[in-house]
Amino acid sequence: MANTSSAKKRVRQIERRTERNRDRRSRIRSAVKDVEMAIDAGDRAAAEAAFKVAEPQLMRGVSKGIMQKNTASRKVSRLSARVNALT
Repeated sequence: MANTSSAKKRVRQIERRTERNRDRRSRIRSAVKDVEMAIDAGDRAAAEAAFKVAEPQLMRGVSKGIMQKNTASRKVSRLSARVNALT
């Protein structure tokens, strides 16, 4: 348990940051799942629309420190290839 006032403040800050990061990560996962569901359904228009939402979410996660840049780039690349493969 934190004893000093500065340590107590750090605990409060960590709790707030953790909650924000959890929310951001959830939004990213939901956006990616929407793209994957549209791809599985074979609906190119819906997949493209969902991809346009997911890509900025992934890159925003990079800028906010949620994930590594290469990880997000890899996910975007693979999703893009799958969307483009739909006919």
